[in-house]
Amino acid sequence: MDPIALLVPTSPAGLAALSLVLLRLFTGVVFIRHGWPKLRNLNTWAAAMKTPAWLCFLSAFSMWAGGVALIMGLLTPLAAAAIAVSMLYAVVLEIRSGFPFIAPDPFQIPEGDYAGPMGVGEPPSWEKAAMYVVMCAVLMASGGGPLSLDLVLVAPRLQVIFG
Repeated sequence: MDPIALLVPTSPAGLAALSLVLLRLFTGVVFIRHGWPKLRNLNTWAAAMKTPAWLCFLSAFSMWAGGVALIMGLLTPLAAAAIAVSMLYAVVLEIRSGFPFIAPDPFQIPEGDYAGPMGVGEPPSWEKAAMYVVMCAVLMASGGGPLSLDLVLVAPRLQVIFG
């Protein structure tokens, strides 16, 4: 596969294009919101995760910066890949902790049977992290779509470089 197709996949048209832009924008906002608090409270998050702070920084920064890049549609496959790696790590940690793929809905749990570290809430599972990996995989394969800086800035420069 040529480098241009890898970094700027062919953009779909019509409703598929609009859906791709919506997915990219939504995912970008979500990961800015996930990454920023972790960057601001890095040591607390690292201690809670029992993970070295430098690794937590890489994860949080990939979420935040990847989210910013996704919103702009800039280097979309690379931004999505950075986020996907972080989310794959989350999946591994959650599986190793023994969490199920899909937790029971909170209304199905008898009163008082589940209280997490922040009180009563939704039981842990690795469903959400896995869903983020799938969302990122779609963006990695499909690119930023028609309303992206990839098409305006990246593709023309790659055409000059790789002809």
